[in-house]
Amino acid sequence: MRFKTVGLMIMILSGLLLVACSGQSTEEAMYEHMEEAVRLEGDFVDQQQPLGELEQKEQDIYQEISELGMDEYEEIRTLAEQAIASIEERRELTEKEIASIEASKNEFEQIEPLIADLEDEALQETAHEMVEKMEERYQAFLVLHEAYQSSLDYDIALYELLMKEDLEEPEFTEQVDQVNNQYQEVIDANHAFNEATDDFNEKKREFYDQSDLNITYE
Repeated sequence: MRFKTVGLMIMILSGLLLVACSGQSTEEAMYEHMEEAVRLEGDFVDQQQPLGELEQKEQDIYQEISELGMDEYEEIRTLAEQAIASIEERRELTEKEIASIEASKNEFEQIEPLIADLEDEALQETAHEMVEKMEERYQAFLVLHEAYQSSLDYDIALYELLMKEDLEEPEFTEQVDQVNNQYQEVIDANHAFNEATDDFNEKKREFYDQSDLNITYE
């Protein structure tokens, strides 16, 4: 079962007080890019429920297959084909995930040329640290995404084995071990991504607190 990539970039902020008399400040311009990046991750968030539902569907199918005898080959084959179709649906959803993350990252990167315009050196330093944390988070997501794609491949290979009429137990056991090992990699990568997200959100909050922006956290 997939462990949700929770945390995301969902430090929701509201209540920005603008300094209207002198035009948009650098901090305000950075704020707009950063919060647009949050919005662009919305599609990423939206994939979590359907992914979880598909995973549960596949677990139910696997349980059903495990309760069938080898003489019920046609039913096993039908269920395995259903599982593979579900896995391919998950793959499509993960492509939406990474597209959302990349769009968010591209938007966030728009703050980098603005950092030099910040008058406060301490705020500049915090902004640079925040950008570093975002890059670390992005790299952690790429590792997670790759690990999850590999887990989908191993899952499909498992169900393809189950469709073999002459399946031998050692071959099946070896594939199950590969599935489980890859699943552990997904868990570890997910944990690293969540930690990177927490680190980024902490630095983002620090930046807002140091700035002249009046931010209300929801």
